[in-house]
Amino acid sequence: MSKLKMAVIGLGHMGRHMIHRLLPQYADKIELVAICDSDASSLEREVAEAGIRPRLYTDYRQLLDEVSMDLVYIAVPPSLHYDVARIAFDKGIHVFCEKPLANSLTEARSLVELAEKANRLHAVHFSLPLDPAVLKLQGLLEEQAIGPIHRMDLFLEFPQWPRAWQQNPWITSRQQGGYLLEVGIHWIQMIQQLFGPITHVKSDIEFPPDSNQSESRVQAVLRLHDEIEIHLSGTDQREEEERVSLVIHGAEGTLALENWRNLYQGGKDTGLQPVSVDDVVSPLPILKQIVQLLNGESGIIYDFHDGYNAQVVLEALRKPGEGFTDVRPQLMGIKR
Repeated sequence: MSKLKMAVIGLGHMGRHMIHRLLPQYADKIELVAICDSDASSLEREVAEAGIRPRLYTDYRQLLDEVSMDLVYIAVPPSLHYDVARIAFDKGIHVFCEKPLANSLTEARSLVELAEKANRLHAVHFSLPLDPAVLKLQGLLEEQAIGPIHRMDLFLEFPQWPRAWQQNPWITSRQQGGYLLEVGIHWIQMIQQLFGPITHVKSDIEFPPDSNQSESRVQAVLRLHDEIEIHLSGTDQREEEERVSLVIHGAEGTLALENWRNLYQGGKDTGLQPVSVDDVVSPLPILKQIVQLLNGESGIIYDFHDGYNAQVVLEALRKPGEGFTDVRPQLMGIKR
């Protein structure tokens, strides 16, 4: 079986993770044929460190025009997602894109249409629903471990934004950055996969005086199709350590997914206790699933429809109306 030819566009945190950590695991299945980054020195440094010899570009348009490939991984800032994916689809290339899907709802919907027209694989790098702790959580919910769900609390709370390892020119910008866009989008998408569509959003959001800076505080309510509410608390001024967590309150107890991967369960009269996930087999990483699909095997991915539906809720949080906003007219079908 011939190797899939792949290019990586963007060498931020996720692009570097791809070439240093993920691709080496699939060296027998994927050939990295080209890398693009606007910083030429970063290109040279990263390929030297990885010990690889792909073609190097500082212009993604030139790369997409000159290099033959099966798949492109898009890891540039959100404002560039639309243009890179548009060109890739036009050239018949499969697309694996970082979240959020696009820089606006209009761009996101257009990308869904372009993906369908191109009839190419289209995937957004959402992995949280397939994490072992989330799969375990899903199993417990299906077993009615805490009885009927009454409400949920979602915490996106940071001592500072951006985090120390996350410094770049756009991560704090109101247009492309902020913790809702960077972190919240993962949880919105995971919630929609596990619990069904979020249909109504009420948001109270505060921004710094500098009109270029991303949100500082968010208090919001996300209402699911079955009327269950998720109360969201977000801040970049938390006095304690970072907390990114979902707490699910049921009639018979509580489940808490704390800081992404730590699962806890408690009863009505007992405190939260750790839940082991050692028995869970995860299909991650998403790249593995993409390889399987492109080789004609079964696989699990979250496509541009999923990216668009998450972005509908994200934009309602970031640009609230009066009271609850009904987002149902904008949603595409939710696949669970």
